[in-house]
Amino acid sequence: MEDRAEDIAVHIDADGVATVTIDRAAKRNALRLAMWRRLGSVFTALGSRADVRSILLTGNGGHFCAGADVSEFSTVRNTIEAGRNYEAAAEAATLAIRDCAKPTIAAISGFGLGGGCGIALACDIRAGDTTTRMGIPAARLGNVYGTLDCDLLLRQVGLASAKLVLFTGRHFDVDECQRMGLVDVVGEASALDAARVLASNLGANAPISIKGAKIVLEALQRGETGRRQKEISAVIDEALSSADYRDAARSFVEKRKPVFTGR
Repeated sequence: MEDRAEDIAVHIDADGVATVTIDRAAKRNALRLAMWRRLGSVFTALGSRADVRSILLTGNGGHFCAGADVSEFSTVRNTIEAGRNYEAAAEAATLAIRDCAKPTIAAISGFGLGGGCGIALACDIRAGDTTTRMGIPAARLGNVYGTLDCDLLLRQVGLASAKLVLFTGRHFDVDECQRMGLVDVVGEASALDAARVLASNLGANAPISIKGAKIVLEALQRGETGRRQKEISAVIDEALSSADYRDAARSFVEKRKPVFTGR
């Protein structure tokens, strides 16, 4: 399946891997307001599709995303109300990525800066390559990052590295990114190739198990296990009653690989 609108392209292959491509190469994939809104709706929709096993987020033309398109701020963030509406759209997109029911992988070649770094941090896993450059230049622009983006950064790299990123506003190369935890996997060829290999590996595993692991880990990370206990119990029960669980047990006895369908 192919779909494109507002410089965001979506492709779903036969193996259930959805690739979401920020396709505005002339602007290093800087995000316009309409693109923020489109990203949010795309991840919400993909998260509910039974035929999607995992989602890759990438950029076209050698860069992941250089952040928000500052050139449109004079029209879309020119008042307090407009600024709040803009931030609400960006936050909704980030939350849609963070809370997506499917495993999400950011493939970060070139720049992943500012808002681009934020949406990468909202993904479950980040793949980079030798061209990767990440950072948050808020200190050089005179603005303060909000709670959501700071939380995503803090939980990924820890307090000292989060301060280093935000206080300096500098770009970090792939080795520095990997040491801090901004990048989890580095591809020998490209970030997208590494992300695709990872997605293929995930595709061989039980989708309900991955969904459940994500629910439990996110609840633990955010201190929400009490509030989400019904959801956690439900996904554990779903796994135990699934055909995938029964086939995995049979395959062990039959000495074969299980075939997971997500049911």
